[in-house]
Amino acid sequence: MRISELQAKDVINIVDGRKIGHVGDLELDLRQGRIESLIVPEGGRFFGLFGGGVDVVIPWRSIVKVGEDVVLVRLDDVRLGRGPEAELND
Repeated sequence: MRISELQAKDVINIVDGRKIGHVGDLELDLRQGRIESLIVPEGGRFFGLFGGGVDVVIPWRSIVKVGEDVVLVRLDDVRLGRGPEAELND
């Protein structure tokens, strides 16, 4: 699967059935060669631009299923995000 295919899928939280958005980015563990988390930008942002909202960071362990059209995740608290200031500390 290509990142562009992943970005086209809706991300749905199975806890409340709410659409979180679309995958905007990935956090990778280059040493282990695996995906650490998916990052879904706040709804009003476009490719991470034009907004300073909070990203929803979804740990890979919270992903239930990557389907043909959607990514199903289990998040009890969708406020698992970080704002632009957190990126400076990474």
